[in-house]
Amino acid sequence: MIHFLLLFSRQGKLRLQKWFITLSDREKKKVIRDMMMMVLARPARSCNFLHWRDLKIVYKRYASLYFCAGLEEQENELLTLEVLHRYVELLDKYFGNVCELDIIFNFEKAYFILDEFLMGGEIVEPSKAAVAVAMEESDTLQETMEEYMSKPVY
Repeated sequence: MIHFLLLFSRQGKLRLQKWFITLSDREKKKVIRDMMMMVLARPARSCNFLHWRDLKIVYKRYASLYFCAGLEEQENELLTLEVLHRYVELLDKYFGNVCELDIIFNFEKAYFILDEFLMGGEIVEPSKAAVAVAMEESDTLQETMEEYMSKPVY
């Protein structure tokens, strides 16, 4: 099970966080700070797996963003690396070529895609096509509601 998923920039700015376990805000901030310090300090050619406390940390850099996941000791690191890659593929499919600005200005869509793909730290929907259909339906519903709300009331 994945305990958390973090997206942060090379400058150490947190862009997205998803927690699948219950922690206090203080503990979350400590984890975020520790992850950023450890991952950003590593050389570019080093391994994408770390051990931290009783967790395995898996991270991958895509352009200017680091995707970082904390998982239990018995979990498969390579599968988690594939989960991170699948999430990036889903973001690419929705945004075109996803960049940091897409995450900043459309964070609600990034969270929605993540929620369609992962729930409770486990993969819910492995199909990219099924997640794309859910995103399309969500966008259609949002457009319909915007049109409905913009009509004058008589």
